[in-house]
Amino acid sequence: MPAPALHIADRRHQVSEAEWAARVDLAAAYRLAALFGWDDLVFTHISARVPGREGEFLINPYGLMFEEITASSLIKIDTEGRKLDDSPYPVNPPGFVIHSAVHAARHDAACVMHLHSINGVAVAAQKQGLLPLSQHSIFVLASLGYHDYEGVAVRDDEKPRLVADLGRKTNLMLRNHGLLTVGPTVADAFQAMYMFETACMIQVRAQAGGGALVSIPQEIIATAAEQSRAATRGQGPQQLVWPGLLRRLDRRLPGYDT
Repeated sequence: MPAPALHIADRRHQVSEAEWAARVDLAAAYRLAALFGWDDLVFTHISARVPGREGEFLINPYGLMFEEITASSLIKIDTEGRKLDDSPYPVNPPGFVIHSAVHAARHDAACVMHLHSINGVAVAAQKQGLLPLSQHSIFVLASLGYHDYEGVAVRDDEKPRLVADLGRKTNLMLRNHGLLTVGPTVADAFQAMYMFETACMIQVRAQAGGGALVSIPQEIIATAAEQSRAATRGQGPQQLVWPGLLRRLDRRLPGYDT
């Protein structure tokens, strides 16, 4: 028997232009995560604040694969993970525990991206965590926290500890669990995750090589932000990387902006 067709109402003319733009970027992030092989079936989430709407967020409909998500299918929720608009699909409230904690504590975090990527979990299971082995790693290590595993993140009492471990950082390694990044835009959070996951992939492969590893000195890591500004000429991910990623999606996995 064929799978039932998805029935998604077009929301383009039901929301503000700012919200629609946020929906398109967030849907693109989900599809890019699938394209990069970072998805975990229907589990994990990427959330974004609704522009101009205090306490309102966008998140994936529970049960849709990441490559199926569109701007219209994203669900608007409140700080408790309750649906604020009509959708035939449910939301996974326990899955929003991590996101709600970060959004509440970090008003600069317009997007929170949490993944169970294979390489990320592999490094999260290592006692030393992320090692300074690659150019990618220095940008992560310059703003990285760690949070110890407390089981599946479904309890509100874990929130204060998670928030304290993230602090003002961009990247958080959830030990034995996965990776988390935050950003002022979806593009920023996505690029941070790209660097994080890539640094983990390089580490796993370098360790598998069996040879002695060469570490990058701390004094180089300390200037990572300065080096990044020089390399990008001060342009952020929204200007430098995101347009090309959207063009890649248009070629390989179109339809996210519907």
